[in-house]
Amino acid sequence: MKTKSELLNAPIQHIDMTQHNVVPLVDAMAHMAYSARDLNRAARIYDMMLRDTECGVILCLAGSLISAGLKKIFVDLIRNNMVDAIVSTGANIVDQDFFEALGFQHYTAGEEYKYGAGDAELRELMIDRIYDTFIDEEQLRICDEVTHQITDSLEPRPYSSREFVQAMGAYLKQQGRTPEKGHGDSIVLAAYEKGVPIFVPALSDCSAGFGFVAHQHVRQGKPMVSIDSAKDFYEITKLKIENPTTGLLMIGGGVPKNFAQDIVVAADILGVEASMHKYAIQITVADARDGALSGSTLKEASSWGKVDLTYEQMVFSEATLALPLIAGYAYHKHGYAARTGKRFAEILDAVPVSA
Repeated sequence: MKTKSELLNAPIQHIDMTQHNVVPLVDAMAHMAYSARDLNRAARIYDMMLRDTECGVILCLAGSLISAGLKKIFVDLIRNNMVDAIVSTGANIVDQDFFEALGFQHYTAGEEYKYGAGDAELRELMIDRIYDTFIDEEQLRICDEVTHQITDSLEPRPYSSREFVQAMGAYLKQQGRTPEKGHGDSIVLAAYEKGVPIFVPALSDCSAGFGFVAHQHVRQGKPMVSIDSAKDFYEITKLKIENPTTGLLMIGGGVPKNFAQDIVVAADILGVEASMHKYAIQITVADARDGALSGSTLKEASSWGKVDLTYEQMVFSEATLALPLIAGYAYHKHGYAARTGKRFAEILDAVPVSA
């Protein structure tokens, strides 16, 4: 049996799309077929989305993406004004990105562990497995405790997940967990500094949830911090109302996909005739045949009045393969050069949701 230090010895290296000009490769895919041609069209739509300076770009994240080595792509999208808002699962933002921002890492797992052999031994060593990557459970418990500390530091009241993640960004800034201080960059920090709101509709379903549980357990019968999911939905709907032209770049499906698509319908319920999302791209390996949302096509979303059919593209591919090509293509085409940050978070902070 290997020791813990022997198993946690090969950190995941986040791919750097800025170092690889994939434009000629992706352009060549336009003359192929199947998923290659779909990917080429998706890359061109994302580039088009960025050249449309009126468009608010919403990035949706589902699946274990940061642990897989995609963090730097998302950070670079934020830093270069290629994303205006994010909707994500809690694991990506808290258990993985914030976890790494605290100085921890994910590690590659050996082939012998990929399919479950040795999981009982990993449990004894307090090593958690995410397919072919490892995370140190003892370090994850530290992340849990930090979210508990952040929760305790806040005024007891209901918060949107966007407000709470913003407090996480402020914590990183205050603690000096920044590139300027010699630490790695992160999605939470970059979004905090660039005014990009991050919505996590199921925020309790991650490391932050343990912090909430600990906070509320101690404060029984007293005012406490809570997460208001309706406030979340209202905040992101306000962004659609104030910035009618929107585009979606969706990695995976699930709750982030539906949450971002539904703001068109929510605006209509509020009496605002909001246009459907003008652009939409989804990278997924889910199959439409099982009836689940993750594999439902964007054309199906159009029947609900959520996505326009002119510039939409499904890419049936695993994210670590497709995203570096699509995002890298848009980055090296420089179509985002004329964009300025929309700083949606500051709009939400300046105009109280209750107003």
